[in-house]
Amino acid sequence: MPHVNGPFHRRLVPARPDLAAAHLRGCVEAERFVAGRPARVAPALLDLTLDPDPAGERATQLLHGEIFIVYEERPDGLAWGQAQLDGYVGYVARDGLGPQRGAGRPLTALWSHRYERPTLQGRATIGLPFLADLPVSGSTSGFARLRGGGHVPLPHLAPAEGDPAAQALRFVGAPYLWGGRSVCGIDCSALVQLAHLACGVVLPRDSDMQAALAGRPLAPGEPLARGDLVFWRGHVALMLDGATLVHANAHQMGVVVERLAAVEERVLNAGGGPILARRRP
Repeated sequence: MPHVNGPFHRRLVPARPDLAAAHLRGCVEAERFVAGRPARVAPALLDLTLDPDPAGERATQLLHGEIFIVYEERPDGLAWGQAQLDGYVGYVARDGLGPQRGAGRPLTALWSHRYERPTLQGRATIGLPFLADLPVSGSTSGFARLRGGGHVPLPHLAPAEGDPAAQALRFVGAPYLWGGRSVCGIDCSALVQLAHLACGVVLPRDSDMQAALAGRPLAPGEPLARGDLVFWRGHVALMLDGATLVHANAHQMGVVVERLAAVEERVLNAGGGPILARRRP
C-alpha cells in the first residue's frame, strides 16, 4: 500500500474523512472504519470515477470478472471501493457488481463474446474484453463452459504468447480513450498495464504511478531496450527496440508504432517537455 500521505493517496488509499477501510485503522483518521466486501464486475467494462458523480470523468475501467472491494453502497446507485488488481480507489455503478466467486481463467483474445449455447449460431449475450476473468468449469464442442451459464470459444482462452511488447503490438489500431482499458478504447498507461498483466506482471494503473514505481530507473546514458518504458508529462510509451516504440496517444487518437525521435520532437514542439523518466519493469 502506498504511504497514506503520498502523492497517489486519493487514487490508491481507500480513505475519506468520513469513511475508511478497516485495515487502515491507526494509519488514517476517519469517522468510521468498515470491512470491505468483495464483488465481481458483471458487465464487459465498468467505469470508475474519482468523485461520486455518475456523469463524472472516467478515471479508469474495471474489466469483466475483476474484483472490486466495496466499502460503501450509496443511495444514489454508486458504490465506493477499491479495485483489487491495482488498488485503484473510486466510485462505480452499484448495479455493475455481482457476487464474489472463485478465480477463473483470463480471456486472451482482444475481444470475445459469451454465447448462450456452445455453437457459432448461438446468441451472444455480452462482450468480453482482453484479460476478463472467466469462471470456466469445463468444455463442450470447442467452447469453454462457464459456471453460472454461458460459453466462450476455447481458442480465446489460449495462453498468452510473447513479451509485453508483443502484447502491446496486438492493440495497434485500437482507438484512444481516456481511462479506457480495452481494445474498444484504451489510454497510454492502460496499454502498458495490460501488456504486462498478460505476462503475469502487475503494474500501477496511471503513468505517473508507473514512472515512480514500475521496475527500476535506467541510469543516465544506459541504452534503451525492448520492453523499457519512456515517460513524458502525463504519457508513457513502451519501447520495441532502442529506437522504436508503441503507444496509445491522443495525437493520432489510437495505438501506433513510431520512432522515439519523432515522438520526442513532436512533444517538445507542442510544449509537452522532454522525457521525464525511463524505467525497466
